[in-house]
Amino acid sequence: MKITVLGAGGMGSRFALMLHRAGNEVTLVDGWQANIDAIRKDGLQADFNGERVTAKLPIYSPAEIDRIGDQADLIIVFTKSNQLTTMFDAVRPIINAETYVLCLLNGIGHEDVLEKYVAKDHLLLGITMWTAGMTGPGHVTLVGNGNVELQNFAPAGKNFAQQVVQVFDDAGLNATYSDNVKYAIWRKACVNGTLNSLCALLACNIGELGKTHGIEGLLKAIIAEFAAVGAHEGLQLDQAEIYQHVAATFTSDIADHYPSMYQDLVINHRKTEIDFINGTVWRKGEQYGVPTPDCQLLTQLIQMKEALVKAK
Repeated sequence: MKITVLGAGGMGSRFALMLHRAGNEVTLVDGWQANIDAIRKDGLQADFNGERVTAKLPIYSPAEIDRIGDQADLIIVFTKSNQLTTMFDAVRPIINAETYVLCLLNGIGHEDVLEKYVAKDHLLLGITMWTAGMTGPGHVTLVGNGNVELQNFAPAGKNFAQQVVQVFDDAGLNATYSDNVKYAIWRKACVNGTLNSLCALLACNIGELGKTHGIEGLLKAIIAEFAAVGAHEGLQLDQAEIYQHVAATFTSDIADHYPSMYQDLVINHRKTEIDFINGTVWRKGEQYGVPTPDCQLLTQLIQMKEALVKAK
């Protein structure tokens, strides 16, 4: 399959590398010039479960999009949520009536943006529990195991969605077709709304977070806010199951992992996707008259820290 990955950070690089190694034709688009230069010079460098791997992949900036040539069968979105509109404005030339777009971003509500660029029956939504760390321009660390769930946004896209599942599975990405991806997206948002925001604020990894005093009560309070707002979106989130799912990461094979929000804010001083996670729950809570004090506080604290480190 001919695939273009938007966003060559940790997760975009993981998917690009694994799909490339499985024989797919993969192109990267990224907005970080140092990353583009490093990958062009030395290839994508990865510590892949202890193995040193190099992949020579074509990579372009959004301004160079007209150099890509043939349009992709599938565009996978891994750009940051706050960069979504800017990126898709730039890549319009590689989107036609046959192009499918798969959004695997953390957070809630991305389909509202993507519907402006691709027909609903060519839009796929999903979540992934893979992890990845970026250690420098063109260098990533990929450890542990994960999976992908995805679904077509409209009924007409089901056949292609199932083809993507097979392509991903052949690449070792452990993909499954979901009959209720919206639930899965909100469930994943609960994970990011707890682990990502808290690890970024406390400057710790997942395992260290799990050892902090009072973490159980705080996790349950945050999840309860997601559930209260989700109920107004037609979702009945299983709070007990989600809490157990989050808590299990503290002693799992990703316990030493620093989530993407930590990597963006603490290491790279880049703006985070907090507005599309806890921030969305806060905004929707105000819309529905649902109090969300914990999500509001986490959003405001992350935004304050972004300002302090002059995140861009």
